[in-house]
Amino acid sequence: MKEPTEDVAQQLAQVGASLPRIQPHDEFASQIADQVESFLIALKAVAVEGNPATGISMLLLEISQLLLAGARLGAQVDFTPTTDYQPDIGPDPDLDELRLRLAQLFGGVDTYSFVFDPYDPEQVESQLSDDLTQVAADLENGLRHFNLGNTAEALWWWQFSYVSSWGNLAGAILNALLSIVAHDRLDVEFTGELDRVAAANEMLEEFPDADG
Repeated sequence: MKEPTEDVAQQLAQVGASLPRIQPHDEFASQIADQVESFLIALKAVAVEGNPATGISMLLLEISQLLLAGARLGAQVDFTPTTDYQPDIGPDPDLDELRLRLAQLFGGVDTYSFVFDPYDPEQVESQLSDDLTQVAADLENGLRHFNLGNTAEALWWWQFSYVSSWGNLAGAILNALLSIVAHDRLDVEFTGELDRVAAANEMLEEFPDADG
């Protein structure tokens, strides 16, 4: 095989230099990015559809999967950004419409309470719509870094914001959603039992015993 000429070798070197370098955390970052993107797509779809019957169940599933991604981030050694300052990724997205649609979806169960720090058990009152929107904002910030090729920055941000913000919020949201589902299913069964008791009492009143 002939050796490439000097000009060809230089061209190959230039092409090689322009190719993205595979970093140790690239595969892990891609997996987290896929989960983040899946959650954001599902959240926006649920908000647009505005159907509590299917939306709450879908969010219960998506939040559970998101928390798995968060746990994987939390289990990693601290990621370090490549620069002291966050690279410019443009203006923050406008999520007000998402927040309003979610508030309409949850209606009377939008406001809930939770303990943010179990070692400092002060009860906090919040809104599911606000907290889901905050989680989305944290995740989207990291996703934009990832899509622009700032893998180290994306991983650092996702990990930092998981520990400091969205991980705790997502856990509280999951608990609230589970509570909604539990009340919906268990209270219906309990009400049905009361209905059967009431119906039985009516029948007894219609057919008094012989001594009456």
